Amino acid sequence: MNLTFDRLGSIFFAIIGAAFIVESRSIATSAYGSEVGPNMFPLGLGILLILLSLRLFWETSKQKKTGPAPAPSEKRNYGRFLLILAATFLYVFLFETLGYLIATFLFLAVAFRVMGSSSWIKASAISLLFSAGVYYLYVYLLQGTLPGFPAWLGL
Repeated sequence: MNLTFDRLGSIFFAIIGAAFIVESRSIATSAYGSEVGPNMFPLGLGILLILLSLRLFWETSKQKKTGPAPAPSEKRNYGRFLLILAATFLYVFLFETLGYLIATFLFLAVAFRVMGSSSWIKASAISLLFSAGVYYLYVYLLQGTLPGFPAWLGL
């Protein structure tokens, strides 16, 4: 781990987070039919980026300067990365066709399983709870809009 690089990176990303917050204030605050406007995502992303940058800066300032990090003992697994990348592209391309609930459920189930979940049942249960929970939170509580089930499904 290069402490100087991490510190500079944290400062850089904190500045980008601040820019996100500043620029999100120039976006319209409300969209038609939604209480959650288009400015909310960049605002939240900027806040999250600043918080994570502060955490990284704090962690690197606590550590003493050491020599170069030892080489990882595990062989890098590019297969997992490529599977997650392919699943991400499929998720993006099938999002409107399948709707949020089905597309997100399938993407998360595959991603959890590829990342090392012990069983399909556990990965599917977590994916289902997360997808349904986020959908309920965003659509019913925040009154935002997300594509639910596809029209061709008839639900």
